[in-house]
Amino acid sequence: MTDKSKSFGEVFDAHTFAEFQARDIEATMATMGGAPHVTHVPTMTGGHGLDGVRKFYETWFIGKWPADTVVTSLTRTIGETGLVDELIISFTHNCEMPALLPGIAPTGRKVTIPFVVAVGFDGDKISYERIYWDQASMLVQLGLLDKTALPVTGAEQTARLLDPNLPSNTLIPK
Repeated sequence: MTDKSKSFGEVFDAHTFAEFQARDIEATMATMGGAPHVTHVPTMTGGHGLDGVRKFYETWFIGKWPADTVVTSLTRTIGETGLVDELIISFTHNCEMPALLPGIAPTGRKVTIPFVVAVGFDGDKISYERIYWDQASMLVQLGLLDKTALPVTGAEQTARLLDPNLPSNTLIPK
């Protein structure tokens, strides 16, 4: 591992620790560069610039996750200017989560979903985060979308990632 890749990983690990375990806005912002941006692609939530990102984190993200949230790393790829993490996030939807589920009241249902986070760096600070997940799969797991009417899945996505021996092509008509 190069010094740069170790640095990127250490910075992002400190960032996610501050977000999810410490729930500390100052520690989170300390990992960010001077003009960061955060985009949750499926919901178009996030912020731009220090003030916008801070407001997003303070108002809609940090502390707006269920207490039982578990983030499990699957893979990390480190490049010249950033890293990409493939994660599984699990939680019970027992609180409002405006960044991921804007306007959706708590359902009390369990969710387990793959996430991909692309993180750019400027030196040793985070310049951007782009976070991707399958919103339809999340809505299926919350009972808000009927998967029998659409070619979508629920928690099966995560199960298949963890066990590649599980069936593929289940949505293709026979």
